[in-house]
Amino acid sequence: MQRPFIDAHVHLNTNTQAKLQLAAQYDAYFVSINTDIPFFIDLQAQREMINTLNQNTPRAFFITSFDTQYWNTPRWLPHAMEQIKAGIAAGAKGVKIWKNIGMDENLKDTQGNFVLLDDARFDPIFQYLSDAGIVLLNHQGEPRNCWLPLEEMTVASDREYFAAHPEYHMFKNKHYPSYEAHMAARDRVLERFPKLNYVGLHLFSMEYDLEEVAKRLDRFPNSKTDLAERICHVQLQTMQNREKVRQFFIDYQDRILYGTDVIDDGSLTAEATAAKLEQLWQYHWEFFATDHLMEAAEFEGSFNGLKLPESVLKKIFYSNAVSTYNLDLPLTDF
Repeated sequence: MQRPFIDAHVHLNTNTQAKLQLAAQYDAYFVSINTDIPFFIDLQAQREMINTLNQNTPRAFFITSFDTQYWNTPRWLPHAMEQIKAGIAAGAKGVKIWKNIGMDENLKDTQGNFVLLDDARFDPIFQYLSDAGIVLLNHQGEPRNCWLPLEEMTVASDREYFAAHPEYHMFKNKHYPSYEAHMAARDRVLERFPKLNYVGLHLFSMEYDLEEVAKRLDRFPNSKTDLAERICHVQLQTMQNREKVRQFFIDYQDRILYGTDVIDDGSLTAEATAAKLEQLWQYHWEFFATDHLMEAAEFEGSFNGLKLPESVLKKIFYSNAVSTYNLDLPLTDF
């Protein structure tokens, strides 16, 4: 496995050392993405957790975020901006906006309509980030499977997640905005703020078709994407047309970041979390770096790994994260 490398999408919310010891063993680094998720510790605690972890083994960077407290009141924007600026001052490498925009019953306008990403009230935040050169990370909507019945979803991990979280299963919540509405709102924001440095997390939530991801990367030259929790969708497409998928990664080698989306929240032991990370790292590396015949737990069938050129692997697994998030790590050839 390549060393060093960066897992550029995790959520490190416990003060345990096993994951950091593993990272040191692999010469790996983390980008921990703070997120306003109801079952996470609060945003300030997430930020402080990274500082605590780095006191012993400095292997983690973090992305800050903001919440929607005081929504529909004059206090909302000053509060959100205060959170963003405090995070950046504490060393955050970017700002995340989560999927609750457009998927939360409590986040509507004064007329009772769902708020989407292109709501004008977010514009001052986008303008600030654009002017300051701060990258925006966006978990926009959900996989397209979210709008399908469970039995029609293409991968088992989506079926399991939405069965366990029916509040986010849009097939059962038809009064919520459509998948197409989410994607269009995101595209309108990027059109309005062309200088905004943007990472469309989870393959822009267009994981079902890499051609759609490519269209956004072409259309929005300051945008990039990551692979977090969507590699199984890439593998499914690889089974269908390996060369097409392989060419996508070669064509967009400067625009793609590796990440696992492992959540370290105490639900697993420290050792189990480290073991999960190691298993994913090795399995994903095998897929991208070799042409071995492989299988995925999320669907039936087999496929060959992509065996990407070494120069492409170095970018996806390391240097793209360094340059995108301005990490304090060397950008040297290795």
